[in-house]
Amino acid sequence: MKDDSVYLLHIADAIRRIEEFTSGLDGKGFMASRLVQSAVIREFEVIGEASKQVSEKFKKSAPGIPWKRISGMRDKLIHGYFGVDLDAVWETISKDLPELKRRLGEL
Repeated sequence: MKDDSVYLLHIADAIRRIEEFTSGLDGKGFMASRLVQSAVIREFEVIGEASKQVSEKFKKSAPGIPWKRISGMRDKLIHGYFGVDLDAVWETISKDLPELKRRLGEL
């Protein structure tokens, strides 16, 4: 079993990649690029999978992070092949990801 810090590093790296992929884009630009959409969705899958591996003990010590929402989004992305709500993905990028990054930085 890996240390929680390994999974947190995977999450932080995926956040940085999403920021890189979407740098300079607005919602319209994101919607226009299937390449960026695919890359971002993959990184959200990584975030979700890593969050599922973080120990329950650690999750309880960081209640400000919405662990269940993160893993739930991953499940929707993995199993919703043709039904991914790109507006929700963009909203997550623009509103939720900066907050998650901030909270992870405080750990």
